[in-house]
Amino acid sequence: MDIRPLYLEANTLFMLDQRLLPGTEKWLEYHDAAGVAQGIRDMVVRGAPAIGIAAAFGIALESLRTPPDQMQTGLHAAGRLLTAARPTAVNLFWAVERMLAVADALAGCDADTVRAALMTEADRILTTDVEMNRAIGRHGASLIGPKSRIMTHCNAGALATGGYGTALGVIRAAREAGLDPSVISCETRPYLQGARLTAWELVRDGFDVTLITDNSAGWQMASGRIDCVVVGADRIAANGDTANKIGTFTHAVLAARFGIPFYVAAPSSTLDPGTADGSGIRIEERSPEEVVSFGGVRVAAAGVKVLNPSFDVTPWQLITAIITERGVHRPGPAGYGFDSIVAGSGLTMDKSDAEPQNVG
Repeated sequence: MDIRPLYLEANTLFMLDQRLLPGTEKWLEYHDAAGVAQGIRDMVVRGAPAIGIAAAFGIALESLRTPPDQMQTGLHAAGRLLTAARPTAVNLFWAVERMLAVADALAGCDADTVRAALMTEADRILTTDVEMNRAIGRHGASLIGPKSRIMTHCNAGALATGGYGTALGVIRAAREAGLDPSVISCETRPYLQGARLTAWELVRDGFDVTLITDNSAGWQMASGRIDCVVVGADRIAANGDTANKIGTFTHAVLAARFGIPFYVAAPSSTLDPGTADGSGIRIEERSPEEVVSFGGVRVAAAGVKVLNPSFDVTPWQLITAIITERGVHRPGPAGYGFDSIVAGSGLTMDKSDAEPQNVG
């Protein structure tokens, strides 16, 4: 089925309110950067690629309401507003910088030219993301055996991207290749992206999917019920250290303990060569209410303190391979070296994936 988190129509950005899934499918309307930033902050849209796409359209929409003589200053102010919405996902910064580069290159042109170029660029970011996801899926499927039982954490599917998905893209491509995979989805406390979103996507697409509690993953691995783990990423440092939804690090440690391959699937826009390693990744802290309440009912004692990081960092040594649209990347003695990969050299790839995909 065609699952997507957002679309543009008649100069209005429609975003599926992922906070209400799986019970209610409601589309919200956005007309400017401030509204889009609030939607990102409030988790109407989530997932690193989808956040970046939403921000790109936020810049484009802002240009429609910005007076011609304030175009550059107005768009840069909108960019700052958007990048402040969620600090960990690098795609957000990448997309905003790409949009502002288009605007800056056209400084001095008439406003309609700038606006049209920004709309075209935002749409290109969306369509290219879907193409990249499908390339990630094809490369990732080469790592999957017949009837593999694949565990995933959080939601790295169509809802978290422009469509198709990164981690779930690998799973979709494996099925398209006739490998008949089944999926074990971790619930992903405290926001339950696995239970609410991943399970919803996969059930709609007719997959064999089983939901487990996060804290049972070790037992499932020890019992031989998991053949590999595939997750997405919100930011990948130059050495391959990977920020993803909180709990990913724990699963990687467990997978290493039981000799289970642990794969990260992400587009190259998630690579951050300017951050040397995971210690430089800022980790977002979210509201205590996500932890002390469940379904609107308080489940923790009043007055208790809460730590609620939204992400953790998995060291590159625990990652079997990182899958991008360019291929399957494996670490060298000092890590992945993604500063070289972004520059187009120094790739450590499986031979079967040696030719980069033309993804625009």
